[in-house]
Amino acid sequence: MKRAYGRGCADQCERFLKSLRGMHFNDTESLIRFHDTLLFLRAFPQSAEVARLADELLATVEPQVKKLLGSLANNEIFEDESVSGIAGTTITNTWTYQLAASLAARYPKTVSACWNVDERYRQMTTVLPLLLPVLADDSYVEADTPYVNWIEAAAGRKKSSLRWLVESFANLPLPSQTRTSLYDSLGVEVLWDLTGSHASRTLARRPVRKLFVHEGPLVQRKQISLKQEILSKPLPLRKLSRKEGDAIIGMVQDAVTVRYRELQGTTYGDPAHVIQTEVGRGLQLFFWGLDPQWRLPLRAYYAGFALKNGVPINYFEAIGLFEWMEVGFNTFYAYREGETAWIYAQYLRLLHQISGATCISVYPYQIGQDNEEAISSGAFWFYRKLGFRPGRRDLLKIAEREEAKMLRDSDHRTSATTLRKLAASHIFFEFGTANPGRWDTFSTRNIGLAVQRKMAANFDGDAGKMRGNTAIRLARMLDVNLRQLNARECWAFENFAVTLSLVLGIERWTTSEKRLLLAIIRAKTGATETRYLRLLQQHARLRDVLLQLGSEPQSTD
Repeated sequence: MKRAYGRGCADQCERFLKSLRGMHFNDTESLIRFHDTLLFLRAFPQSAEVARLADELLATVEPQVKKLLGSLANNEIFEDESVSGIAGTTITNTWTYQLAASLAARYPKTVSACWNVDERYRQMTTVLPLLLPVLADDSYVEADTPYVNWIEAAAGRKKSSLRWLVESFANLPLPSQTRTSLYDSLGVEVLWDLTGSHASRTLARRPVRKLFVHEGPLVQRKQISLKQEILSKPLPLRKLSRKEGDAIIGMVQDAVTVRYRELQGTTYGDPAHVIQTEVGRGLQLFFWGLDPQWRLPLRAYYAGFALKNGVPINYFEAIGLFEWMEVGFNTFYAYREGETAWIYAQYLRLLHQISGATCISVYPYQIGQDNEEAISSGAFWFYRKLGFRPGRRDLLKIAEREEAKMLRDSDHRTSATTLRKLAASHIFFEFGTANPGRWDTFSTRNIGLAVQRKMAANFDGDAGKMRGNTAIRLARMLDVNLRQLNARECWAFENFAVTLSLVLGIERWTTSEKRLLLAIIRAKTGATETRYLRLLQQHARLRDVLLQLGSEPQSTD
């Protein structure tokens, strides 16, 4: 029924769902298929009654899960990231400090810590004395320090040991990155019981004013013109309040965490600048950037999250410079047959509208590099049929040969070996941009490695000396008083200073080019990174020098 849309399908699906009331499963695989099909029908219902019945049946899943848990084989099946997060199961993983703190604060009764003292004994010896008075008298000289006893004694009866730990770290007078590194060194495993939890895949919902029902067939990939969708009229945007933004970032945190994932944009997202748009067909998109203290030195970062009829169905990342954006897109397993190409196009439409991006690049992992799931699903062809091209000429020739075979033989399927070759580099979709192909071999990693080589050659490998000397040199060129910059502005200025130390002749740039460069550096620490990207797009000379630094020569084959 999840593939049946059109006249009569709603009535048929409703009758079938009603017939499943009281259904019980004795094997884990069947229960999971039942669960995930109901989730699909809840997100893509043929009628409001189908959505209601799907929710009704999903409420019966948790008791059945509880009966099946206990068997080691069943537990392993439920823990697989393709199906994890069902109500009644438990998620156990090691998360970064910020995510652990968020979970402990929002779910104090169902989130707890598991201590691996044997593996982390050395780290506990040196880190925990920062939090536990006189612990060093025990930990520095004794071989059997009972760290869990110390922690539980400090936590007392009013809070869990995890809640005590993250709150104690929060009180340390340390930079955020240092605090995170110290906490992460402890390798604390967090256990999250999803019994009755609205963070579970089973129950995760956001109320919607009106349900969208699919009275006709779902939109197929072959119906999508990516360029036409991206360049269609601007979407209506609404900036959420900080409270609403917190709720959305919390919801996407939950959605990826129960699937054993953690992203820069979900852990360090900025709740003060979350944008919402209603696309239509029951699709809501949310977009935001990073908290200023967690931004990348050069590239800008956006995160995105989609709800379909209030159900979380996928997430999105975009990282780039100027008009170039590397994009990651992941639709959760249960929803991969549901208008994925159209939804992807709406993400790119919103990205273009906000950032001005006109060169979209897809990571090799997304199409199969070290990702056998993408190989088995033929992910390369999802993007290729939307208009993407390989950035390497040799791989483009392989793709074109495969397409010729498909024209001659409609039954031809690309082998896994060939798909792995095609996944060896980024693929690109460009529109409305001059000099197509100029980003094909660019990587900020190339710039970063060049900076390290210069640091070794000119500054004896001393990062502080390099930052200080190059900042003074750039400040002189731009006529900037470094003492007048705040801490975040200094951070941004130094990042550009070490990068532009690779560039000759900046002192000969025009006055307007220097002023624009300074405005770009200041914009890096603004409320969002949108102005930063828009200003970058206006600086042709800066684009040219960074492209030259970051690009590798293409083979002429």
